[in-house]
Amino acid sequence: MSARYRGTSRLIIATSALTLAGATATAQATGFQIREQSAKALANSLANAAAGAEDVSFMAYNPAALGNIDGTQVAGSLAYIDAEFDLENGRASPSAVQLNGPSDGLPYDGSKGNSGEAALVPAFAVKTQLNDSLDAGLAVYSPYGLSTDYDHDWIGRYHALETDLKVVDIQPTLNVRVTDRLSLAGGLRVQYADATLSNALDLGGLWNPLLAGQHDGIAEVTGDDWGVGYTVGALFQVTDRTRVGVSYRSEVELTLTGDAEFGATDTTSQNILDAAQQSGQFTDTSGKADLTTPASLNLGVYHQATDRLALMFNAEWTEWSSFEELVVKFGDNTPNSVTEENWENTWALSTGASYALTGRWTLRGGIGMDESPVPNAQHRTPRVPDVDRRWLSAGATFSPTDRLSITGAWMHIFFDDGDVDLENESRGNLSGTYEGTANLFRARRTSSPSPPTTASDPPPRKKGSPAEAGRPFS
Repeated sequence: MSARYRGTSRLIIATSALTLAGATATAQATGFQIREQSAKALANSLANAAAGAEDVSFMAYNPAALGNIDGTQVAGSLAYIDAEFDLENGRASPSAVQLNGPSDGLPYDGSKGNSGEAALVPAFAVKTQLNDSLDAGLAVYSPYGLSTDYDHDWIGRYHALETDLKVVDIQPTLNVRVTDRLSLAGGLRVQYADATLSNALDLGGLWNPLLAGQHDGIAEVTGDDWGVGYTVGALFQVTDRTRVGVSYRSEVELTLTGDAEFGATDTTSQNILDAAQQSGQFTDTSGKADLTTPASLNLGVYHQATDRLALMFNAEWTEWSSFEELVVKFGDNTPNSVTEENWENTWALSTGASYALTGRWTLRGGIGMDESPVPNAQHRTPRVPDVDRRWLSAGATFSPTDRLSITGAWMHIFFDDGDVDLENESRGNLSGTYEGTANLFRARRTSSPSPPTTASDPPPRKKGSPAEAGRPFS
């Protein structure tokens, strides 16, 4: 019995670190990435992310966007994400004996195996023009995160219950207007990550195979850390009507340190837990795991086809292959736990258009697709039921004055089905097919409270679309 407890204890901490490092996407992007930092970008399916540079919020995608915006500007927004993943045709077994759940994905007692929660994701950005050549900005946003929560009696409860990950980037940025057409920028990414996860323990099955799935314990792990990375970008006005943008965000290395706590759900499981703790297992302890949030590269083209119509395209590459394995170290004498992940690099592609309906109203739309980094069903877990996806978006910008704009955006996500085929000695087996759905909404207010803060008038410059908060084309 002691050996079984040791193995399960190590796996609990390992899964905890996995959740901190690579949990399910909030819905908009694959892996555990969040891209909805701008309402205008969301409305155009992110097709304008690298080259749009329409307001200060775009510095989260390309720091050189500051070079397309004169004077001082402030933007604040709030996104609402409503996502759900359901496990269909589910089969599972506790650690000691094979038991099958019903074919519709229900656990043993009839509670459905679904996950995903509604979440609010805020973002803020501000910039000022220091002189004719320099701009300074600050953005605060969430590049990664998730929130999933399963019923405590679903069939995969030994693999996952609650998973909550919050990551915040604080990005101070400096932009140099090298020429009238070229801007180069760089900034720091001061990143904070905080995570909480829980999963059930089959204490009954570990004590006696005849009690498998009948007496559960609960394990909960929390952890957090700070890290520092960087971002660089360029924005080039190729012609009066076409510009290109490129940006790179570095990986950020974190060491998530936290606490593991264990509990029981009934009297029998509490007695089993007490016996295990007396032998040194399932005691409250500490653990840590190295986490590297991935690097990414954005490439984009923005073209003003007519005075009213703008067309755009964006491609983003994310280096998910950095998530090869997860090594967990413990605060006691428990050996390190190593989990192989073998995630793959991905591309996200999108195209969109904006149409200046009037001098005050701009209509927006776009489509896109995103690859999943999860290589196969053996690596797709209830914490990361990630799949390929496509999306459709629409929105509008209203500018009641020359210095104020309000944007609303909506995006619907179309998920591919994702098979799960897990085999684990301590947590049991889990198989089935995940089906998902998601809708995203974002509202943003952008204002330019003052004209350019320069000693003299800035030189004439090639400007953006009539609908932009930045510069109109000449």
